[in-house]
Amino acid sequence: MENNAPAVHAGTESALPTVLIEVWSDIACPWCYIGKRRFTDALDQFPHRDRVSVVWRSYQLAPDTPVGARRGELEALVEHKGMPADQVRQMFAHVATTAAADGLVMDFDTVIAANTFDAHRLLHLAGERRDVLLEALFRAHFADGKVIDDRAVLVEIAATVGMDGAEVAAALDGDAAADVVRADLDAAKELRVSGVPFFVANRRLAVSGAQPQDVFGELLRQAFEDAEGETSAALGGEAEGCNDDSCAI
Repeated sequence: MENNAPAVHAGTESALPTVLIEVWSDIACPWCYIGKRRFTDALDQFPHRDRVSVVWRSYQLAPDTPVGARRGELEALVEHKGMPADQVRQMFAHVATTAAADGLVMDFDTVIAANTFDAHRLLHLAGERRDVLLEALFRAHFADGKVIDDRAVLVEIAATVGMDGAEVAAALDGDAAADVVRADLDAAKELRVSGVPFFVANRRLAVSGAQPQDVFGELLRQAFEDAEGETSAALGGEAEGCNDDSCAI
């Protein structure tokens, strides 16, 4: 598994139960971007941060999106949902305002609908740079109007986080990490994940959606106590997110 947090080594003072957080998300999901920011803020404040490992797992909300179509998000959603354009714009405004409150920029006038399979492959190839790459991909898609199913664009984004452009280009031209992405998608089906972001702690506790920061803090607390043999309760209520049919935007 790809860990984005310090590992726990046997024989050290911190060789106690570790919390493993797996997060299924899609780069094309605005609530995944918001949820990541809120979760990261909660994790930064968690007193046992050094004993938490985080794995970002692949999910595709619209796997049938044609690669290279370069259609605006407004046009794509109007066609997909059969809704008036003005109503979709109102939905965009809602999510953009919510994102801004969390310090994120979303410019839906420039967002290009994209197939995210290659972007997920790239994330699996990023190693320790995975977290910073995910941030860069979200920003490129939602703020900068980048076409994230264009492999040349993905190479450029990878280079901004210190990855070797030539190596990335060669990997994307082949099928590197495609099997890992498919394994993540299969695992999501086994866990009956139908909406993202979806956060799972130690395959025992889960919360769905872009929950408030305090809910993520409670997830971490309960997961840590559960790993040490304590009991845990249900977490979180309804929160905005995306499912396979639509986004709550």
